[in-house]
Amino acid sequence: MLTKTVRSRFSHEVGEKVEGCTILEKRVVIPPNDAERRRGVYDYEVEVPPAPMVEKARSQRAGARRTTPATPDSFTRATPEEQGSGVIRRIPSR
Repeated sequence: MLTKTVRSRFSHEVGEKVEGCTILEKRVVIPPNDAERRRGVYDYEVEVPPAPMVEKARSQRAGARRTTPATPDSFTRATPEEQGSGVIRRIPSR
């Protein structure tokens, strides 16, 4: 089990999720002060979920250019070869 410490100005309880990780332990660094309307500062020891396998993504990235056409829902920029036109059109000034 991997753990890390997350510092936050928001009060959470053990078992809740912070940054996608489950809180295992809560420590108060600076207590809240209602008279000064100041929030507290808390350190949370959280359990880090296992990282997804990245080896497959790296090998695909190192491979050839994209061979499938872009879908309308895709927001990846096209390379100059995929755009087909090397001409930059400029709008004349008024």
